[in-house]
Amino acid sequence: MKKLSTLLIVFALFACQPTQKIEPIQPETPQGKFVVYQVFIRLFGNTNTTNKPWGTLDENGVGKFNDFTDAALKELKSMGITHMWYTGVPHHCVITDYTKYGISNDDPDVVKGRAGSPYAVKDYYNVNPDLASDPALRLEEFEALIERTHKHGMKVIIDIVPNHVARNYKSISKPEGVSDFGEDDDTTVEYKRNNNFYYIPGEAFKVPESLNNYQSLGGEKHPLVDGRFDENPAKWTGNGSRLAQPHFYDWYETVKVNYGVKPDGTYDFDLLPEGFENKDYKAHFNFWLDKKVPGSWIKFLEITSYWMNKGVDGFRYDMAEMVPVEFWSYMNSSLKMKNPEAFLLAEVYNPSLYRDYIHKGKMDYLYDKVELYDTLKHIMQGHGSTDNLQAIYNGLADIEHHMLHFLENHDEQRIASKDFAGSAEKGKPAMVVSTCLSTAPTMLYFGQNVGEPGDGDMGFGDETRTSIFDYCGVPAHQRWMNDGKFDGRQLTAAEKDLNNFYKTLLSFSSKSPALMGEYKEIHSYNRENTENYNDKIFSFVRWKDEERLLIVSNFEELAHKFQLKLPKELIEEWQLPDGTYALVDQLSGNQDFELEVKEGEASINLKLKELGSFILKLQ
Repeated sequence: MKKLSTLLIVFALFACQPTQKIEPIQPETPQGKFVVYQVFIRLFGNTNTTNKPWGTLDENGVGKFNDFTDAALKELKSMGITHMWYTGVPHHCVITDYTKYGISNDDPDVVKGRAGSPYAVKDYYNVNPDLASDPALRLEEFEALIERTHKHGMKVIIDIVPNHVARNYKSISKPEGVSDFGEDDDTTVEYKRNNNFYYIPGEAFKVPESLNNYQSLGGEKHPLVDGRFDENPAKWTGNGSRLAQPHFYDWYETVKVNYGVKPDGTYDFDLLPEGFENKDYKAHFNFWLDKKVPGSWIKFLEITSYWMNKGVDGFRYDMAEMVPVEFWSYMNSSLKMKNPEAFLLAEVYNPSLYRDYIHKGKMDYLYDKVELYDTLKHIMQGHGSTDNLQAIYNGLADIEHHMLHFLENHDEQRIASKDFAGSAEKGKPAMVVSTCLSTAPTMLYFGQNVGEPGDGDMGFGDETRTSIFDYCGVPAHQRWMNDGKFDGRQLTAAEKDLNNFYKTLLSFSSKSPALMGEYKEIHSYNRENTENYNDKIFSFVRWKDEERLLIVSNFEELAHKFQLKLPKELIEEWQLPDGTYALVDQLSGNQDFELEVKEGEASINLKLKELGSFILKLQ
């Protein structure tokens, strides 16, 4: 009976809200790759061009849920987007007064920027009031966006931040029977298994000493800017600092969530048995049914199931490696029982943990940041060699499908920024390689498709990254948006060409069977056997069923003319008799290519322009 009772409790977490009818999600098998579009809602639809440093919402403007109109979503769908990652949805701390809606004001001394970090969540059961045309109806407006997104054939992803919450977390929207984080904690001790937070008994929290002449809100007078925040006893800070007064560069606006990890690092919960990494999510789900788990585990399952019941199709988990893998086994297996097609993406930066978080933690996808992204960035900056790319692929070959690829996201510098590549054009060969190299999803960050450089210091944070802390407009993206027409009419000629490149590449990738099929590099073969082919060029082939692709990219700002060669074993694999075969470039539509096969060997004459790429499809 104990196991049955637990089963009923877990499934009760997924009961649909009485006012919300959710159609069952039908599993889909895409012909091509998943393409994820990460977008900050507060920035996407904002047409205001003031961009005053530390500007208020009224001064600098803010995007809304309703800016994702049918026209916007139709255009995004035409770009090959399959999943919309709406960033900044859960209600996080902001320095805008919403007290007339029953929302308490947030203290600028523990908020980064004026618009606030989307990773300092204040209320997991509601959404950011900034994003609503009517803050009183903010949840209903987001539910309508979920419905519109689904209508256009795309899935919805939102952020979940299990490692930490805002220092002033207080839900005014939680369902009946749900307690707040910390509400039932014993604050007289540093640690207790079912406490949600870690405490520093006998010490009160102190606001960090500012550095580099930093002033909250840029020095503006504000009734709550006094260098104090009432928290007694102090809690551990989100990045793990155990100081009552954390450092300025600590995540001082957040507090660390306790998952049953004792202060000495030992675990206060059951561990997965040896060999459980080889079992499916159903076995993981069943394993946890009769186990007692820490209180924070239950709270985050309640949160994620709440949003899944509203139609959210998946989650991007912030700093997942700072949370024990057993928790992910517990939560992700439960989510998969509800929706086997749920899209679960995690931010993990330690390659030694990749396989644990995939196989034990039941993550679908992890960031391929420290391997592929960092290597491509080095090549784009003119320092690295394409000879290093194959070793990365080989090292991740067993989990290649799970390693999501990207060139930009909210944490990384914009390609066109002065400290990255200084030119959006340098991202084109890297995007072809990143998109076509594996079967993993590709991610596009909003504004990347038009070369947004992320210029301008908007308040908290650095230039070269579009601000995630302050209200601002995004100039190149605004030209693409064209006052809500989403037709790119205001783009410069260079921006239009870049947008067309991304649209062509990503829409092709979302439909190509070959990009979900076999892979073979031909780079090393051509390095050994081809004149004028150097370590700034990279080539490989992909195939499945009748679709066979030759992909070659030039990372140099110099044109290269050479005879690309295909090894004999590939010709045998493809079963190509001697003869001449036509090829069509899927990026340009150019048909002036011929592959000549003679005595089991093959070659094609190519002229690659500077920063150019071909995706040649065998006819």
